[in-house]
Amino acid sequence: MPGIPGLAGLWRRTLGEEGVCVAVVDGQADLDHPAFDGAAVSHLGGVWPDDGPAGDTAAHGTHVASVIFGQHGGPVLGIAPRCRGLVVPAFSRRRGRTSQLELARGIELAVDAGALVINVSGGQLSASGEAEDALARAVRFCVERGVLVVAAAGNDGCFCTHVPAALPGVLAVGALDEHGVPLAASNWGAAYRRHGIMAPGQEVLGARPGSGTVRATGTSLAAPIVAGVAGLLLSLQRQAGTRPDPLAVGAALLHGADSCDVTSSVACERFLTGTLNIEGAVRIVTSAINETPRDSLPATSATAASQQSCGCGCDGRKGAAVRGGSPEVVMSAEKNAAPVAHPVYAVGVLGYDFGSEARRDSFKQLMEPAEAGGVTVPANPYDPRRMVEHLTAQPSEARPLLWTVSLELTPIYAIEPVGPYAAEVYALLVRLLAGQVAAPESEEFLERVAVPGRMSGRTVRLFSGQSVPVIEVEQRRGLCGWEVNRLTESAVRAAGSALGDTEDEATRKALRQFLTRVYYDLRNLGATSRDRALNFAATNAFQAAHTFATALAHGLALESIGVEKSPFGRQDSDCWDVKLRFFDPENTRRAKRAFRFTIDVSDTLPVTVGEVRDWAEP
Repeated sequence: MPGIPGLAGLWRRTLGEEGVCVAVVDGQADLDHPAFDGAAVSHLGGVWPDDGPAGDTAAHGTHVASVIFGQHGGPVLGIAPRCRGLVVPAFSRRRGRTSQLELARGIELAVDAGALVINVSGGQLSASGEAEDALARAVRFCVERGVLVVAAAGNDGCFCTHVPAALPGVLAVGALDEHGVPLAASNWGAAYRRHGIMAPGQEVLGARPGSGTVRATGTSLAAPIVAGVAGLLLSLQRQAGTRPDPLAVGAALLHGADSCDVTSSVACERFLTGTLNIEGAVRIVTSAINETPRDSLPATSATAASQQSCGCGCDGRKGAAVRGGSPEVVMSAEKNAAPVAHPVYAVGVLGYDFGSEARRDSFKQLMEPAEAGGVTVPANPYDPRRMVEHLTAQPSEARPLLWTVSLELTPIYAIEPVGPYAAEVYALLVRLLAGQVAAPESEEFLERVAVPGRMSGRTVRLFSGQSVPVIEVEQRRGLCGWEVNRLTESAVRAAGSALGDTEDEATRKALRQFLTRVYYDLRNLGATSRDRALNFAATNAFQAAHTFATALAHGLALESIGVEKSPFGRQDSDCWDVKLRFFDPENTRRAKRAFRFTIDVSDTLPVTVGEVRDWAEP
């Protein structure tokens, strides 16, 4: 890495700033390795299982993290050794590979933890050319928040689409050999052409779990080189007193890249947008700094600059934060940060799992056989109708089950009732499961459930081998089912609409479409503040009922649903504005109508604040 052109010159100007947070969404990293001695790097704890420094995923995570954060004077010279590092485990050795849903979870949590740059040295091939909704939304979330995502283009050696690297807004990275020629395994394609960059990726030195070093080849090692350089460029901005701008740095890396030599024997499309040129990127960044009017710069004190650039609140000194002018200990600056009880408000399909064959067989033996057409059918614990009958007769049997909530058949959380009301929560879970297996025309039928809880910092292993985080639910309040038939009727009545039967039916239809659209178009993990606000807005259809009734009375149709950080909020609150925009489908020149209501998600169970506001938009 020291031989990368332009890197030594950049190091003379900066080795990074601790106020610039670079996250690595990857496997666990062995942060006790000598390469990290003195580094301000930590794991984001309490979300995935701590697999420890063993297995392929830990080897991958340790290697990638050391390429960025390896301390100078140690066994690995990292690209940005003085930037703050955050390792977000998204790969588990228990599964061997990750899913797009887990990558999305890692990316969103990294943003909430204050990352300005997120390195993803992994992903999946997409035959359709598109990413799953959750991953695409996570990337859009980063763009909206001004966070740069750097992702490996993949090592399949094909003209293909590898996500998240191929998604708009991501800085994709391909790998070069020692002669500056694209590695045969490095992916390319039209999706990367405008936002892809090539960087060294052959025999890259990195840390090996336990001790020692190892060399590896691939786009997974080229990506952290680019992410580290991005961290250094952001550090230059911060040192100059300007607000760090990750997206502008990403653009500088692309615009400063060397174009393909058309006389080369290798097709130019293999080089994506161009080859990493550190000196060119530095010139663009420093030129922008020099051209920025001085009176438009933010405060330049170390404290102010760090607070503007990093969500962690660190002031550049390891272990300290500035709150009200006095320093205090920050757990995130330690190598193994204490798990945080993240609130979750998840919306999905309720299910159950056995975890092992022994537990499944125990249920099969205890359950009564069923009668079908005069024939006795052996008990089937996988049949939710039979399971509801069994749990209704034997309520205590709900506790040994592993209760889950899923998105599109993929379990995302395990639900664990805790505290003095655990028995009541288990009973409610059984009732909700009964609602899911009810007839669709029944008032008791429910399509999905809403689950408020807190991350426990633990995971459980499902029968399939998948490990999912456990969320703890302490009380029944807020745990509810989307009884769409009953909910829609109640919401229409709550709106107090005097529009007549025709308009009431239109309101019912619009509310159903709203609930369906939120779930299918905007489905999420419910872990970030913005997603908890969105999920609660969908669940609390009574809040939206008046909005729809008013809009439909004026012949408007729903255009978009958005969530923005509220500029107003109570002390110690976490308030978000949910905005619903409507338009006239028959007259596009007519002004649009916007409705806004505010939700505070600081507590486990969100709450609406104030009244619904509406205004006209051009």
